Amino acid sequence: MSDVKKVVLAYSGGLDTSVIVKWLQETYSCEVVTFTADIGQGEEVEPARTKAEALGVKEIYIEDLREEFVRDYVYPMFRANTIYEGEYLLGTSIARPLIARRLIEIANETGADAISHGATGKGNDQVRFELGAYALKPGVKVIAPWREWDLTSREKLMAYCEQHDIPVDFSKSKKKSPYSMDANLLHISYEGGILEDPWAEAEEDMWRWSVSPEAAPDQPTYVELTYERGDIVALDGKAMKPHEVLETLNKLGGDNGIGRLDIVENRYVGMKSRGCYETPGGTIMLKGHRAIESITLDREEAHLKDELMPKYAKVIYNGYWWSPERRMLQAAIDETQKNVSGVVRIKLYKGSASVVGRKSEQSLFDESIATFEDDAGAYDQKDAEGFIKLNALRLRIAAGKGRKQD
Repeated sequence: MSDVKKVVLAYSGGLDTSVIVKWLQETYSCEVVTFTADIGQGEEVEPARTKAEALGVKEIYIEDLREEFVRDYVYPMFRANTIYEGEYLLGTSIARPLIARRLIEIANETGADAISHGATGKGNDQVRFELGAYALKPGVKVIAPWREWDLTSREKLMAYCEQHDIPVDFSKSKKKSPYSMDANLLHISYEGGILEDPWAEAEEDMWRWSVSPEAAPDQPTYVELTYERGDIVALDGKAMKPHEVLETLNKLGGDNGIGRLDIVENRYVGMKSRGCYETPGGTIMLKGHRAIESITLDREEAHLKDELMPKYAKVIYNGYWWSPERRMLQAAIDETQKNVSGVVRIKLYKGSASVVGRKSEQSLFDESIATFEDDAGAYDQKDAEGFIKLNALRLRIAAGKGRKQD
């Protein structure tokens, strides 16, 4: 007899998680609570209710978390200009702590003994979900079916569906995408299929959110981003909620062929993985944020932020959003943002997002000093001589001692 009486499952309504519902019911003889989050994946989430009901689920949670996702997770991450391994904007990684938090909250609300997810034993998501769950509820039991069952192929999953009369939309008549995909408001990712060969170019019809740069309009699109304390609060002067900002930038970026990425990344579990990503809005946001910081942050403050960023990115990628080190880094990052306010103008054209203007009442850019024209004594160029000699002192001493410089 299982000691698990009730389990909360992160449920998408797709093949894997539909099988998991029945498998949990059979294997653990337990009640299953389903949780489906709308974080902007671009598909209707309400059909998951009908599918869950057909599987005998009595407690069904379907929640619109788009605003919370962007406001409380995406925006804080972008204040750090976060990219993993120089390229990846962490679209999948940043969604997992929110889902983990709601799984635990629902488990507490419903008196569940365990939580469950559909992440495989090869990927990063199992780590992210479970690190978050343990941080928020130390004694929680986690059931990861992919690490327990023998349904290791699509054919076995389909056979299980037929055996247990599990309704799956594409089980017979519809063609399944050859890629493993994950989407939310920040990005859509593609893995598997032809992408498992890192030499093979991704097929053009794979991309869903963006046109190819070659097919983008011949005329550029301009957009103005208004920042307050490091966060975008308006586009082209129109105030918007965080999720509305990202939705709008995704459309603008996608229409102009912006945000495609093809990388091989180092997973936390140890393997290398090739993935393709579309992050049109996030690509624009990163450009804009660095631009507004360029005129509002002190030099050493900005440079220190850049040194901290790879560590911060690794913390998020590996699933440690709820860790003390992430909170510590976040506090330092957020402190730097108190003067990061102003407007950035960006030109979108055939796959590129170029900053063409930036202004702020908090700007540290002093035209009277930076000018190549007569500065009327604002900067005494003779001061540079002593500055250079002092900074060269250690080099001069070493050279005077005959130290080799090559």
